[in-house]
Amino acid sequence: MLPDIQSQADERELPIDAVGVKGVRHPVTIRSGGRSAATVADFAMSVALPARHKGTHMSRFIELLESHTGALDFVTFESLTRAMLWRLDAASGAIDMCFTWFLEKSAPVSAVRSRLDLPVRWQGSVDTQGRYRFRMSVTVPVTSLCPCSKEISAYGAHNQRSHIRIEAGFMHEMAIDALAALAERNASSEVYGLLKRPDEKYVTERAYENPKFAEDLVRDVALDLRRQTGVSECVVEAENFESIHNHSAYARIGQAG
Repeated sequence: MLPDIQSQADERELPIDAVGVKGVRHPVTIRSGGRSAATVADFAMSVALPARHKGTHMSRFIELLESHTGALDFVTFESLTRAMLWRLDAASGAIDMCFTWFLEKSAPVSAVRSRLDLPVRWQGSVDTQGRYRFRMSVTVPVTSLCPCSKEISAYGAHNQRSHIRIEAGFMHEMAIDALAALAERNASSEVYGLLKRPDEKYVTERAYENPKFAEDLVRDVALDLRRQTGVSECVVEAENFESIHNHSAYARIGQAG
């Protein structure tokens, strides 16, 4: 028998809030909104460690990922989080998973199909009372057009690509596509992977008719999000990559975690 140092008792009487692994890249299948897609996720996995324990079993986190089969969705992500606690004999813990999700889009006039990549983050945690909490964040690229520039200019107005990041707690499933659509409908215009000339005319004029400051973006998205059922603790951020400045305009509603 080989000695197991980490299973020995610790005499410093200091519990550890979170101990585990991070930067673990692993292939996964994500299921959301009725469709599934294979991707590669970046995992951080941790559990609380009682004061009497010297260390946790780091290999068991990887064993858990290797043993999981099937797609991850709102329900199975909770199952994975609770399975981690059972495997590590822990009272509380969390799984943080970041991955790329491809939004399937049709251009507004030509209907030509393309994909738009979205950074997505899922966080599942279980506290010492056994209560599960799920949070999701998605960053959506959009177009914003400056209302001030439109108002003061004889013709034209400066516009730019912007990122809207939504993070919220969810008590029931909300599809990634639906959360992205919420951000897009509150922007000056959507962005697309592929556009033909009639589409370019449409999105340019759409943005001009719908000017938004960064402040407008976060307010409109936050109000829309709060109208959704089962949503809590929302954070909305907007960053406009300004076309006439060498800096970004930024706004946030809610406390970033």
